[in-house]
Amino acid sequence: MLRVDNLASRYGRIEVLHGVSLQVQTGEIVTLVGSNGAGKTTLLRAISGVQPISGGNIHFAESPIDGLRAHQRVARGIAQVPEGRQVFAPLSVEDNLRLGAFTRNDKEIDADLDQVYSTFPVLAERRGTPAGALSGGQQQMLAIGRALMARPKLILLDEPSMGLAPALVEQIFTIISGLKARGLTVLLVEQNANAALAIADRGYVIETGRIVMSGPGRELSNDPRVRSAYLGI
Repeated sequence: MLRVDNLASRYGRIEVLHGVSLQVQTGEIVTLVGSNGAGKTTLLRAISGVQPISGGNIHFAESPIDGLRAHQRVARGIAQVPEGRQVFAPLSVEDNLRLGAFTRNDKEIDADLDQVYSTFPVLAERRGTPAGALSGGQQQMLAIGRALMARPKLILLDEPSMGLAPALVEQIFTIISGLKARGLTVLLVEQNANAALAIADRGYVIETGRIVMSGPGRELSNDPRVRSAYLGI
């Protein structure tokens, strides 16, 4: 579904990604782990079209998308749940969700809204509440629900457990596993490498803008180098 080949990206004169290559197959959960500043968020932003690339290429569903703007990539089937959730705080829960469908003009938006409310009942209960008044866990559910409103084929999740209590972290990872069960493909960036690799079909390790390891999620979680560097074992 997604192929990134030799991707480079920079902030000004500073190159952050140095020839990154990875693949995500249809229906997989693929996890990208690495320390802060390794380039994880930059890679997701480059895939979604909000971060310019300076080399390499990106193919989605076997078609090049390098020249597409961010909203065009959303229309193709890529949705990102950004780090820090970035909900529209003054707007209601329902307005936030409807904004997720901004590229659509079909008649099934209300049905999809009902589906999101079914998946996240707490959002249904608080549909008229300003998003900024929600708890961190509820805002993360809202951010995921907003992405689902775009009817994506691929969801990019950036640090979904950040700042959440342990019980909520477990709930969020259950939700992510549920996305796969619904037939969606997931590329997950996550500091909680142990939990992320536990639900991943495959994983990549990125260090200073370069992929240094890859393999099945369970294999990586058992690798002594990964356990020492990212799992604290």
